[in-house]
Amino acid sequence: MSAIQRICLLGFGEVGQTLASDFRAAGVTRLVAFDLLFQDPQSACSQAAKAADVRMAASAAEAAAEADLIISAVTAAQDLAAARSVAGAVKPGGYFLDVNSVSPGVKAQAADLIDVGGARYVEAAIMSPISPKRVGSPMLFGGKHAEQFLPLAQQLGFTGARFFSDQIGRASAAKMCRSVMIKGMESLLTESLLAARHYGVEATVIDSLRNLFPAADWSALARYMISRSLIHGRRRAEEMREVAQTVREAGMQPHMSAASAQRQDWAAAYRDAAAIEDLEPMLDAVLARAHAENTAE
Repeated sequence: MSAIQRICLLGFGEVGQTLASDFRAAGVTRLVAFDLLFQDPQSACSQAAKAADVRMAASAAEAAAEADLIISAVTAAQDLAAARSVAGAVKPGGYFLDVNSVSPGVKAQAADLIDVGGARYVEAAIMSPISPKRVGSPMLFGGKHAEQFLPLAQQLGFTGARFFSDQIGRASAAKMCRSVMIKGMESLLTESLLAARHYGVEATVIDSLRNLFPAADWSALARYMISRSLIHGRRRAEEMREVAQTVREAGMQPHMSAASAQRQDWAAAYRDAAAIEDLEPMLDAVLARAHAENTAE
């Protein structure tokens, strides 16, 4: 039997819901969650918690009380607020797993908030989308408690996790620098192919990408990556602002990352187009609405 019996989930969005489902399947019965959206009983988070039979706490402190493990899976902008909300409630020796996509500097601040109360902060960087591998997704664990926590986490299903560093921030740095490329590619493909579709040259652009990078199915890849921006643009924009901060912490100006955050924010306004399964019609739907809005202005 795992030494971790009581789990608290801070944030009950995509990651929180996925983990709750996998923990239930693994036999964990004592699950409690807190999300700011629980204030609305009709919110998607509230409905998901009811469907998953996860107890909804009235506050973060209530959710954290007596938990063996607290998992912080909130939006990037709420990382420090989430740590502060439970800093005095985490029991001594309890683990706090921070899976949020934030800069190394923010992770260090969160660690200070948690460790000062006698709890054990573990940094985590999820190095892929949470699906399809879910709790078994590749993750990097960091911090002075990470190596000790790893076997406990593996018992819970974190089979893709590995110890990365005893220094807080290095795992986050790896994730953030990866996001410069991944979210940057999403933004570049969105901007490139929307403009190309407007001029009727998208097929030529995609063919040129196939010639340059022949291993990829660029039509399918572009459709997937652009749709991710349409669906998750708000969250991705928050992450890219943290990426920009990571670049600043490295002593450079984040020109590309900051621009990517703007494009991701813009894409989120066209979420409905992501339901269209083929690339060209999806681009057409975004362009039609964007042109209509520009004309109206």
